[in-house]
Amino acid sequence: MKKTFYRGLAICLFIGLAVQTGDANASSETKEAKTSAPASAQAPGNLTGTVLETMDSGGYTYLQLDTGAGKPWIAIPQGKVAVGDKISCLPGMVMKNFSSKTLDRTFDSIVFSSGLAGATPAPHAAMGQGAMGGGGDSFATAVAAEGGVDPASQIQAAGSGGSQGAIVPFSEIKVEKASGDNAYRVSDAFAKKDELNGKTVRFKGQVVKFSTMIMGRNWVHLQDGTGDPMSNTHDLVLTTGATVKEGDIVTLEGVLTANKDFGAGYKYDAIIEEVKIVE
Repeated sequence: MKKTFYRGLAICLFIGLAVQTGDANASSETKEAKTSAPASAQAPGNLTGTVLETMDSGGYTYLQLDTGAGKPWIAIPQGKVAVGDKISCLPGMVMKNFSSKTLDRTFDSIVFSSGLAGATPAPHAAMGQGAMGGGGDSFATAVAAEGGVDPASQIQAAGSGGSQGAIVPFSEIKVEKASGDNAYRVSDAFAKKDELNGKTVRFKGQVVKFSTMIMGRNWVHLQDGTGDPMSNTHDLVLTTGATVKEGDIVTLEGVLTANKDFGAGYKYDAIIEEVKIVE
C-alpha cells in the first residue's frame, strides 16, 4: 500500500516538473521569437548598417550587414558594395531557410531587397516598384530562379498567409459614400472591378490598418461598412505615398487594378494604386 502511494507520488512530482519545464521552455521560445528575425513575409523597414561580408552570385549581391541590433543577410540586385561600407537597404521579402543554388549555401534567413536606398533600381530588381507593377521579373520568378524553391510555400511556413492573411476582420463601421462622379463604396470595388479596371475611383472610409514602406509604398486597409466578410469584399487595400492613421475617416482617390498578382501569395481581386488624399 505504502509502495503504491509513494510510487504514485513520485509520478505526480515527475509530471509536475515536466509541465513546469515545458512552460519555461515555451516562455523562452516565445521570448526568442519576439527578438529574432521577423517571421512575416515582409521586412518592416530599411536595413541600415555596416557591410561585414559580401559576395556576388546569380545576379545578386549577397551581403551581411551589422545594424547594431543584429547581423542579417540581405540580397540586392548585383552592384558595387565593399566590406566596411555604410549602407541602407530598402525593405524586402524575408525568406527562411533559403538555399542559393549558385552559392551552394543555405541561409537561415535572408531579405531579398530591391536595392540600396536612394539608388536607381536595377531593371531586374525582384521587389522593385517597376517589377511589381508589371515590368521585369516578379519576385517569385526571380527567387525561384536563384533558389530553386517555391517562395509562396516558404512564406506560408514563415507564418504569413499572403494577401488573405493580411485581411482585416469586418468592423461595425458606417461611413457615408464620398462625393463625386467617380465615388464608390468599398463593396463596389469588388463587384465592379472589371468595369472599373484602370479607372480613377474615389472611396471614403475608416482606416483599419496602415503599413509603411512595403515594396516602396504605404499600404492602407479601408472599410466603410459595406461588403461581405464571408467573401472578403469588405476590406479594400490601397497603396500610396501619403500617410494616414488607423481610425481616421479619410477620402482617398486612385487607380483601380483588377486581379493584381504581386507573386508569392499576394494577389488582390481589386486594389487601388497611385492613391492620393482628397481634401
